[in-house]
Amino acid sequence: MPIIKSAKKRVKVAAKATVRNNRTKRSMRDAVKVFSKAVEGKKADQISKSHQAAVKAIDQAAKKAIIHKNKAARYKAQLAKQAKEAGAKPVKAAAKKAAPAKKPAAKKKA
Repeated sequence: MPIIKSAKKRVKVAAKATVRNNRTKRSMRDAVKVFSKAVEGKKADQISKSHQAAVKAIDQAAKKAIIHKNKAARYKAQLAKQAKEAGAKPVKAAAKKAAPAKKPAAKKKA
């Protein structure tokens, strides 16, 4: 057990981070398992929905650096391949287009 105050804090912070990371990793694994079950069941509508959820969970884990970005890309490619072989239509990530920001009116020089 650490004696120094800052080391005690690091132990607490590390414990919180571990719990948070494990939760994210577990949700990613669960989403991938749901996708795998849908592929085995050959339900096209479930495959596309669960594929989208699994990709989202993988992206979140990569964003939080719980898994490496290349590993995330590899997982997503494998899932897409499985979905395609199962006959489901590929789901593209819906890019949200924000309305173009209005530029402030230029001030007139006096």
